[in-house]
Amino acid sequence: MNADDLRALQAPLKDAYRADPAKAVITLRAKGALDGEGIACKVDTGRAMVEAGLHPATGGSGAEACSGDMLLEALVACAGVTLKAVATALAFDLKGGTVMAEGDLDFAGTLGVSKQSPVGFKAIRLTFSLDTAEPPDRVATLTKLTERYCVVFQTLAAPPPLTLDITAPPSAPLPSARA
Repeated sequence: MNADDLRALQAPLKDAYRADPAKAVITLRAKGALDGEGIACKVDTGRAMVEAGLHPATGGSGAEACSGDMLLEALVACAGVTLKAVATALAFDLKGGTVMAEGDLDFAGTLGVSKQSPVGFKAIRLTFSLDTAEPPDRVATLTKLTERYCVVFQTLAAPPPLTLDITAPPSAPLPSARA
């Protein structure tokens, strides 16, 4: 795909979103099923079923996907696609490359061993290694625009309000005690 093809593909979408900004707001969903026996959650990705479980550092076997790895994989996927789209739009000469995300976790926080240790990533590093002969100023522009338009990067950099709700059916009334 070249820059003209990309613009032609996106032009009607951009026009529709300008005309009616509400059309641009879409709710994405992910759904999983809790395992009845083990400590796992089966997530339907829309392409395949992924079974997530405990990381070996928290007692898992390593046979299931780790949700922390999945978060980094989502960042890599989004950043990679965004960089390719931006490179295409800029007619940036990109022969190939790699993208890698690394994140530091302190499992003492996750396991409740230390209240001083955070639960969650302490740091995440996203690194691209590009095969290009483009000058540094064009690489800088590509970097800036990739960071600006990558949904997962921006969500992690400036987290939106996040809520958690748990619903369960009301408990059945207990039988009355007879004395």
